[in-house]
Amino acid sequence: MKLAFLVQPVENMKESLKFYRDQLGFEEAWREGDHTMALKMPDTDVQLMIEDDELGLPPGGLFLVDSVDQFFEENKDVLTFVKEPMDIPPGRYAIFNDVSNNVIRILDFTNDK
Repeated sequence: MKLAFLVQPVENMKESLKFYRDQLGFEEAWREGDHTMALKMPDTDVQLMIEDDELGLPPGGLFLVDSVDQFFEENKDVLTFVKEPMDIPPGRYAIFNDVSNNVIRILDFTNDK
């Protein structure tokens, strides 16, 4: 697993972009539709991803794995998955809870190859 993004669910994308960009000095790195955007964090390779379609979930890390489906199959009996593997534009995505009930998001880039 490798940390790729810090995920921050937001209520309003436009206001959030304005805050992070204009107040905190972040730069837009990429955008996926109207609901997801990554911002470059100063002096680091990790990006902040803001999105407005998972408001019920707390912020947390998004980690890259080789295969979300393989990770799910190997761990489905020992981890509590909040979202089972699903397709998103760059690949597959899932969310599970750690032992303290924090969410951990995982992603692979299988559709990006």
